[in-house]
Amino acid sequence: MADPRPVVTLSRRESFCASHRLWEPTLSREDNFALYGKCARDNGHGHNYVLQVTLRGGVDPATGMVVNLADLKNFLREEIIARVDHYHLNFDVEMFKGINPTSENVALVFWKVCHARFGALLSEVRVEETPDNIVCYRGETA
Repeated sequence: MADPRPVVTLSRRESFCASHRLWEPTLSREDNFALYGKCARDNGHGHNYVLQVTLRGGVDPATGMVVNLADLKNFLREEIIARVDHYHLNFDVEMFKGINPTSENVALVFWKVCHARFGALLSEVRVEETPDNIVCYRGETA
């Protein structure tokens, strides 16, 4: 019987700058401002985001890796960062069409993109909108 493969987690962090506006079209202007405050302003506002993607899996005895970190880095830069960096999430980014880009929804959208590539290896998507406002999604439902 083969030795069981140790399971480890590995994470990659990438930074990007983007703007967004929080707005629910079914609510009145007054209700949007009551709910989202200054985040509902007409032209939006920007953040310096940090995205962290964590994979979890068995260490391949031949390579000593779960996945090649260079592959993860390149995937994140090409499939996410290049599409959101210095763009307005509401107006310029296809993956956010029709989605209110709250931090929670940003994490969910990025999860979907990463899950399509990494499947069951994907353990967590973490989005830091600010150093104090952080959202983590682990694929769970309520």
